[in-house]
Amino acid sequence: MACTSCSSGGCSTTAAGCGSKGSCSSGGCTRLNVFDWLQDVDLPVDFKEFDIVEIRFKGGRKEFFRNTHRLPLVTGDAVVIEAAGNGWHLGHVSLKGELVRLQMRKKKTPLDSKEIKGILRVATPQDVERWEAVRDLETGTMFRARSVVEELRLKMKLSDVEYQADRTRATFFYSADDRVDFRDLIKRLADEFRVRVEMRQISLRHEAGRLGGIGSCGRELCCSTWLTDFKSVSTTAARYQNLSLNPAKLSGQCGRLKCCLNYELDTYLDALKDIPQVQRPLQTEKGDAFLQKTDIFKKRMWFAFRGDNNWVMLPTERVREIQDMNKRGEKPENLLAPVLEAEKEPEVSAHVEGNLDRLDDKIKGSKRPKRKKKKDGSGASAAAAPAVAPREGRRSDSAPKAPAAPAADTNGEAAPGEARRPRGAAARPLNRRNNRGRNAEGGKEPGTRPDGRRAVDTPRPEGSTEPRPPRGEGRPPRNGAGAAEEAAGRPPRDENSERGSRGGRSSRRGSRPPRSGGAGEGADSGPTNS
Repeated sequence: MACTSCSSGGCSTTAAGCGSKGSCSSGGCTRLNVFDWLQDVDLPVDFKEFDIVEIRFKGGRKEFFRNTHRLPLVTGDAVVIEAAGNGWHLGHVSLKGELVRLQMRKKKTPLDSKEIKGILRVATPQDVERWEAVRDLETGTMFRARSVVEELRLKMKLSDVEYQADRTRATFFYSADDRVDFRDLIKRLADEFRVRVEMRQISLRHEAGRLGGIGSCGRELCCSTWLTDFKSVSTTAARYQNLSLNPAKLSGQCGRLKCCLNYELDTYLDALKDIPQVQRPLQTEKGDAFLQKTDIFKKRMWFAFRGDNNWVMLPTERVREIQDMNKRGEKPENLLAPVLEAEKEPEVSAHVEGNLDRLDDKIKGSKRPKRKKKKDGSGASAAAAPAVAPREGRRSDSAPKAPAAPAADTNGEAAPGEARRPRGAAARPLNRRNNRGRNAEGGKEPGTRPDGRRAVDTPRPEGSTEPRPPRGEGRPPRNGAGAAEEAAGRPPRDENSERGSRGGRSSRRGSRPPRSGGAGEGADSGPTNS
């Protein structure tokens, strides 16, 4: 089916491929071949095989010959056949059997035609050598014939030359746009090469198929591989497919319109049945809209008003609707159909209980830090912080809280005769400066100084829930440290003065009063160092 070395001149049944990529001078090893899918099928003994064989020649040319001698032929064998005139020629078997009958029916060749010649014999090595020697003369003959054509100034193009195997005839293939008088050319070629000259005109498509090449699609030309029947191609096929009428893009290597324009033409014609024909512009209240572009398979059409570069895409149903309105004498306000506002579906966050966004906004908007909540003990409630008097000009978000209940001891009973002081954050006032010397109603308590401090000698009112002032603010220390200092002859230390010298904040962390016990209990245990 394919030759391993075209330079050897013989084709074998090996599948190594063509060394000349299908353009060998032997006529194309696999060019325009038909796969014989019946070659491995065993035929009945009494079955009479079809006696006509297809023979391939140079340039992919194929002809039918009759196997009158019933020679055992195999696809790819070189055979000697009868020439059209006197003499013989050499070709290769391309197809045999019942498939030849189908090919003849396709090409409308009658089975009993007298033009079908016979096969003489299977080619011998001497016949093959003679054919190869004659084939080497074809290139030089073609160039010499072209120079003669230029001397005679003939408007024709010589594309190929084929010698007969017995070197008695030479066929010159040419292409021309008009009729050419080549009588003088035949005389000069016959006198120079001493052969019988035959001039055969071929079309540009056949010329491209004989020469071969690569198309714009990146594949080998269809006319040189499988296409045998050339149909006329017109620009109407390009219009149906909405292609730009650019000759440089629509033309093939032969200079004519590409044959592939007819491949998808039937599909486009079927799709165009659903596309409305717009022979006149669509009339609207804004003006006439002209058709600019059509997408056949997506069924979309683009229109534009005169002088406006903005195109409006419409489906084919809307175009038919506007055409029906124009037939009734109506004009729509716009090309696009009126859009009905659909009801907005509620968002997912509306179905979920508690929106997370509002929590984020609340956290970002609040400037005050969160307060840590104290965990409730077993059977005891945390004491509430004292009321904070708001400053003038500020907004107070905290309302006065209720007085703290007396704490219970570990057994759940309050200590007799004394109320337990609150601990932790509840023992510290929120704003010491504003709470000094004020009662729960916001007024000043008796026995307080103008700066809000309580005098030392002033007794505390009974039932007062205000926490005791810190150490050093108008009352003696609870741990008995001042008594020890007085006994030593030294004045007691003023922590307020120390805090003022250190920036108003004590750096000693051990100055906090003990959690349990009163002033009397602290006096029993004096300081370890004096």
